[in-house]
Order: sequence, then C-alpha cells, then structure tokens
Amino acid sequence: MDWRELPSLNSLRAFCAVAETGSYSRAGTALNVSHAAVSQQIKGLEAHLGLALVERAGRGIVLTEDGAALARDLTAGFAAIRRGVEQVTGTDADRPVQITTSPAFAVKWLMPRLADFQLRYPGITLLLNPTSEVVEPRPGGIDLAIRYSNRDTAPPDADSLLVSDMVVVGMPALLGQPLPSEPADLTGLPWLQELGTTEVADWMARHGVAPERRMSITHMPGNLIQEAVKRGAGVTYTARAFLAAEIDSGELVELFAEPAFGVYHMKTRPGVLRPPVRTVITWLKRQAEAPVTYRR
Repeated sequence: MDWRELPSLNSLRAFCAVAETGSYSRAGTALNVSHAAVSQQIKGLEAHLGLALVERAGRGIVLTEDGAALARDLTAGFAAIRRGVEQVTGTDADRPVQITTSPAFAVKWLMPRLADFQLRYPGITLLLNPTSEVVEPRPGGIDLAIRYSNRDTAPPDADSLLVSDMVVVGMPALLGQPLPSEPADLTGLPWLQELGTTEVADWMARHGVAPERRMSITHMPGNLIQEAVKRGAGVTYTARAFLAAEIDSGELVELFAEPAFGVYHMKTRPGVLRPPVRTVITWLKRQAEAPVTYRR
C-alpha cells in the first residue's frame, strides 16, 4: 500500500463526522474543533480525491452519491479500527498486574494492605511473586519489582517506596541479661538470615567485627524468619517496619539500629506503563505515606 496516496486521517474523520451528524457545526462539536475547521478538512479531502462529497441543500448539506458511497466504507473501516483498539486495550487492561518482591516484604508489609487495594480497585487483579531471586520486569511478565537496597547501594535514580530503620532484634529469653551491648557480643548467638543474602556478614563488617570462629547462621525465606525470631530461634537483621509492633510491645528486643538505612524501591520495565500498573504504583506510594496503625 502506498500510504502517500491516502488522504489524511483527520480529513477522513471530519468527513465521517459530517456524514454521521449531517452538519458541519455538529461534526465540529463531536470532534472538538470549529465548524470552519471541519469545512476546511472536507474541502481538502474533495480536492485530494477530485470528487464532490458534500453539497448544499437549502440551508443544510447532503452527501453526493460519491460521498454516500465513501461514507459507508469509511464508517465500516472506522468501526473495525475501534473494535481492534478496544480488543487490544481491553485484553491488556484485564491482564493481572504481576509484582515480584522479597517474601518478607510481601508478608509483613504488602499483604496486610491488600484488602484496602481490593476494596478500592476491584477491577484490578494482582499476581504476587514473593521470591529472593531478582526477576526483571518485562512485557507480558513481571510489571513491577519491589527491591531492597541499603542507602549506600540504592540506585541513584531509585523510585523509593519505603525507607526504614534496619535493626537487629531477638527474643528476651534468647538474649538473656545483661543484654548484649556491643556488636561483637552477638557472634556467639544463633542468627537467622534471609536466603540469597550476606546481611549478617555485611552487618558485622560495617560494625568492625571480625568473628574469631564460624558463626551459627540459618538461611531461610524472609517470611519464615519473622516467626522464627519470635520463637527464639535466633536473632535477625530486618526492617523495623516489619516488626515494629512486636518491638514496641516488648515481645522482641531491639539491640542495634541503623536509622533510615533500608530502602525498598520500585522498578518497572522501560516504556509506557499500563494504566492498572500506574494505579498500583500510586496506591503503593499512598500506603507508604499513610500513618501506621498496628494490630495485635
């Protein structure tokens, strides 16, 4: 097809609107342009085709025989275009929004808030993929990745969602009395560490501790650590936002804190985001900004 031979899309839209409404002024209203602009488009189309499409009839207008034939074909063509656009956008809009994040973030921060999302946006389906693996957003796959970095390693252009104090916590019965007062005091305690991380070694190094012997470290998914630490299975390093209620109640003891050190940030695939994905991102940011109410 030689696209250069076709009239402009604007002139064809203007002509269809005139054929549908029977008036330059009503066509202009439908297209949100002036009736003079519509008239100019029709004249340009007639000049391009070398045919008269519209003629005066008293104080109104009517389509010529050629105009009526063209209007029938254009109406069918634009209807097909509309169906195609609606089918594509409708299918895409109905596709679930896929989110990947760490198990700890999913269980302790995201899932308690999902009822609010479902109440506000019943037409959007979420598909959660809690994993310690780094999964990249891609078309037709993951739409949104929520990842953890500390403030020293977060990407410069990171779209921050949640900034939290990072703390070392444990059960009072495990810690005993007196409580550990120096980072080195923790080398003899059992630790719980999230799979795929080196957060215990990193924390020790930041605090100038070089353990003299092999430490006891159990690796497990982050969502299991939260319950294990409350059973006294070990101490752990985590976001205070995940265990704030237990710390404030005294169920867990906060030993050491790194203020505003943990950054949970969002990553999406390049390009234009689907409207449901933009809705999810806006909702997440509002949730992060809202005051926290703890429930026991």
